[in-house]
Amino acid sequence: MSYRNRKRTALAAAAAVAGSAVLIAAPAAQAAVVDVDYQCRTPIGPKGAVSPIDIRAEKSGSAYRLTMSFRKGVSSSPIELGKGAMNPSAVIEVGGADPGEVRVSGPANAAAIPAETPIKINDLSGTYTPRRSGKVTFTAGVLTIKALGTTTTCTPRNNPGPSLELDVTAAGGPASASSQLPRTGPLDSAMALGTLGGTVLLTGAAGVLWLTRRGGGRAAG
Repeated sequence: MSYRNRKRTALAAAAAVAGSAVLIAAPAAQAAVVDVDYQCRTPIGPKGAVSPIDIRAEKSGSAYRLTMSFRKGVSSSPIELGKGAMNPSAVIEVGGADPGEVRVSGPANAAAIPAETPIKINDLSGTYTPRRSGKVTFTAGVLTIKALGTTTTCTPRNNPGPSLELDVTAAGGPASASSQLPRTGPLDSAMALGTLGGTVLLTGAAGVLWLTRRGGGRAAG
């Protein structure tokens, strides 16, 4: 193998190792499908159902696009819900380094939902912007279903665990300590030297004045 080919092989191997190091060092999100036991308050009384839920995050600039997906229906209606009659929304609880909540919503039902049939919730999405950097968790919260002028509220009653864990960085990052220190640029150095020079100049002038007055005193004596 020629020297040029050996050099190319070595460079390719180094690049592959570097790429592997980057992949290992990059923080990975930890996601899980979590069973959420919803207890729903409906216009006709309490209902409940368990739905596996997952939450995904997609980075978008300094924010994240969250998507909450329901694997099963969580409630039902005694009458048919026509196309576009049901509008869902929910809250995603944020824990860890940046506690709070994110409101997510989704489109109305694209097809009619028969009576006494579990209501399948479309994917709900919203935007999360970190205010603090660190590890945060995302957990399914209260689900709200509005249909035909009524509101159904479904609350998790099994204290579900997080569906997603993520390392986030707040916009702008942590405050820079250097911004709190005195500036030491060329302009400041020049100003400092100018001040020092002025001090020397004034001292020199005072000395000359003192010597002149002293000399004058001698002449008068």
